[in-house]
Amino acid sequence: MTVPEEDIGISVYWTKDIPGIGGRLKILPEDFIVEERSLFPPEDPEGSITVAVVRHTNWEMNRLVRRLGTNLRIGRNRIAFAGTKDKRSISTQLMTFQAPMEQVSSVTIPDVEFLKLYRSRSETRLGALLGNDFKILVREIEKDDADARLEKISSEIRKLGGFPNFFGVQRFGVTRPITHLIGKAMVKGDFEDAVMLYVGEETEFEHEDCRDARKFIVETKDFTKALEVFPPTLTFERMMIGHLSRNPGDFPGAIKTLPRNLVMMFVHAYQSYLFNRILSLRIQAGLPLNAAVEGDVILPLDKNGSPDHRRYIRANEANLERVNEQVSQGKGFVSGSLFGSNPALAEGAMGDIEKKVVDAEALDSDDFIVAELMQASSKGMRREIVSPVKDLRCEIVQDGAFFSFGLNKGCYATTLLREFMKSPMINY
Repeated sequence: MTVPEEDIGISVYWTKDIPGIGGRLKILPEDFIVEERSLFPPEDPEGSITVAVVRHTNWEMNRLVRRLGTNLRIGRNRIAFAGTKDKRSISTQLMTFQAPMEQVSSVTIPDVEFLKLYRSRSETRLGALLGNDFKILVREIEKDDADARLEKISSEIRKLGGFPNFFGVQRFGVTRPITHLIGKAMVKGDFEDAVMLYVGEETEFEHEDCRDARKFIVETKDFTKALEVFPPTLTFERMMIGHLSRNPGDFPGAIKTLPRNLVMMFVHAYQSYLFNRILSLRIQAGLPLNAAVEGDVILPLDKNGSPDHRRYIRANEANLERVNEQVSQGKGFVSGSLFGSNPALAEGAMGDIEKKVVDAEALDSDDFIVAELMQASSKGMRREIVSPVKDLRCEIVQDGAFFSFGLNKGCYATTLLREFMKSPMINY
């Protein structure tokens, strides 16, 4: 499928003057292999938490958690994971369960393996990982001069110290890239619009029965009849529709029926869209990505050697040289705003860009305090505008172009690959 990048706030390539190799991603799940660099809870034979390294193929994260909960006969709030992985992939990651280890080890689900199990007193939590390592095959590339193009683009990425840290299409929904639109409706207080976008927005990439069901709900808003129309595969839509059939007009309540991490993701996706626009404008303005200008906000490293999104240093005339020495050594990162209820906006040229995007959306920081859905409220934070790449390797092989590399948590392999592919749209 294809998704116009402008729809998710991306409007520029860093290596725009170097032609790409084209191609398609994720034709097969085994084309996209992800291994999490996990932070393991300490082992304790007396602990009641089961820690597991789980390998899964072609599983969407929320549906996998739901299936695991059903098999274990526990609520999804008793299952935790540190990172959300791509559905169309083979992914290996850490998960924890509030369930006996013997019970977890007996679970049998197609395309799900438990590679390691042990007991602990501690759970993992969302974001508690170091990063991910990738092995990716891009098929159907343009092979003419592909080696030279790969080398030129790789050289530019190494000079930069990484690539522009845009949020990838997965953040917004691969089949229906609308999560940011739902988040926007939520921060604007229009929960009916948020629900109708989720249950009713159709795309050409869905099956016909799904499109017909969405069309029905938009045209009729008959939530009782819609339960007969919506296919069982649209699990979360049916949960919302079922709530509205029993509680007419309670649109915030319908959203609350969804998994907590999914509700949070809507607003986070809108913040991600704003960030993508901010980063696009910075590149278009010719401001550096790997050096600070006055007014920039710099992220130091945390104890794990990753950018610390909660602490920052403001670059000014007095400290600019010292700050840029840290940035050049990879000990600090120029950042952009993930705008929320407690924003730390930049000043100077970057501050002007951030204010321009926020004003264009007619936003106020208080919008991100969602009183009706406090789990969706977000204070915001800063995010590095360059993602470093570890051990980047790329080569032309018989079936296309093979890439291997490591990224910090929260950074997107597809965003790196778009610099190499230069497709007019993101290809899946």
